[in-house]
Amino acid sequence: MIVLKIGGDLYKEGLSSSLISDVKSIFPREKMLIVHGGGDEVTAVAEKLGKKQVFITSPSGIRSRYTDKETVEIYTMVMAGRINKAIVQRLISHGLPAVGLAGIDGQILSAKRKKRLLIIDERGRKRIIEGGFTGKITKVNTHVLTLLIENGYLPVIAPIALGEEKELLNVDSDRAAANIAGALKAESIVFLTDVQGVMINGRYVRKIQMREAEELLPTIGPGMDKKILASVEALKNGVKEAIVSSGFVDEPVMNALNHRIGTVITAE
Repeated sequence: MIVLKIGGDLYKEGLSSSLISDVKSIFPREKMLIVHGGGDEVTAVAEKLGKKQVFITSPSGIRSRYTDKETVEIYTMVMAGRINKAIVQRLISHGLPAVGLAGIDGQILSAKRKKRLLIIDERGRKRIIEGGFTGKITKVNTHVLTLLIENGYLPVIAPIALGEEKELLNVDSDRAAANIAGALKAESIVFLTDVQGVMINGRYVRKIQMREAEELLPTIGPGMDKKILASVEALKNGVKEAIVSSGFVDEPVMNALNHRIGTVITAE
């Protein structure tokens, strides 16, 4: 079982024929599930609609979108509608049996709403703000996913969770992929992005252990920090390996799984 996380940069490029051909060659032999991002597209659509997007930084340096009621509605519209269906359409047009779902469908993703957020403001001071509609995933219901996978379908999941009061919640796509991979007991989770892998001291590294990855978190730049955090979560949930690699190369999935490219993170 492979969980493939497709970053928003790959979506913006329309998903390359090489990537889709690669998925098509692997899919008959390996069960697979795709989780996608698309935060830049959400920002672009929101601002076209006149809703300025606000980004906040946690004390640990993690940058994220502040999601109020209007923003979570736009986020859902773009993630579950525009992006998810565009990916599904492209996969189906190449003969892949894709089924697009959001994390709320069948209550695949349950999350606890963050009622308060501790942030670092523009002056570098810690401040507590109202939490909005951002969630921390608490449970993955694998029943619907297993039904689809066991019957030969390729699920494509948008990162929207259902809260305890049945409200829509924005959840990080990398961490959604990690939680799903752990719940499905996947062998591998592959984060396809726009860079070659994890960079340490100015060079890309081929393999790191989970403990080292955790220690590196405070020094990793925005974007990659969430992938490292998600990789660690996946490994702690029983996934055998997490791979961060480029989606803009030939056979990106196969080359990542064969450890020819990218950074492999393992528990030991």
